[in-house]
Amino acid sequence: MIRRIALISLMILVQFLGIVSSPFSYAGEVTVFAAASLKNAIDDLAELYAKETGHRVFVSLAGSSVLARQIEYGASADIYFSANPRWMDYLEKRDLIDPATRFDLLGNRIVLISPKGFEPLAQPVNAADVLHLLGDGKLAMALVDAVPAGQYGKEAFQALGVWKQLRPSVAEFDNVRAALALVALGEVSLGVVYETDARASENVDIVGLFPSEVDPVIVYPIAAVSGGNTKMTKDFLEFVSSQLAKEVFEAQGFAVLREPKS
Repeated sequence: MIRRIALISLMILVQFLGIVSSPFSYAGEVTVFAAASLKNAIDDLAELYAKETGHRVFVSLAGSSVLARQIEYGASADIYFSANPRWMDYLEKRDLIDPATRFDLLGNRIVLISPKGFEPLAQPVNAADVLHLLGDGKLAMALVDAVPAGQYGKEAFQALGVWKQLRPSVAEFDNVRAALALVALGEVSLGVVYETDARASENVDIVGLFPSEVDPVIVYPIAAVSGGNTKMTKDFLEFVSSQLAKEVFEAQGFAVLREPKS
């Protein structure tokens, strides 16, 4: 299983490092560091943006914490799109983003998933049902102390009073899409991912929703990175706030928190 996990992680990394291509010459370029859970939506938007403006979009996808650290260590980026305000705060405190450009764009929720074919739990989930469904299996999560999806899942399980029992069964991954992949392949019994990730895969089922009192509020902030291409970042931030972008995000299951400008 370890060799299988390593191969899957490598495949996901190669997929994430791909850049958006187009058959025509580009007028300019913008580099977007985006949370892994944004992959489908940001890839679609990058292609649309290139067609509409003639500008190429380089997309780097990973856990929000990994991207924030890369920016801190000097990686070249124009836009940071995080799945957690805490990592945006982290960069803002270090003067690494332009706070005047920062705004909350999207909302999401976490869900409990299984490989295709599992019977859903009674809704909302409770501690006993989660433990029973997991049995002796493994629970795939993004890094529970660093990556937003993992942090949100840990907080929800703590609020349910079941985290201590689950902790020995947790298999942690660098980002939420890696956790999703292991569930989709049937390598683990359960996983915690964003609802948008679950919708993106035909090989998993949502088997549980968290009670409203423990379901974390999930917000995706976006901002320009300090020292980036000011004109390009302004254009791209306006584009992701457009009606077209809203339709793309909503098609992927995100809640759009910022209404497009009329």
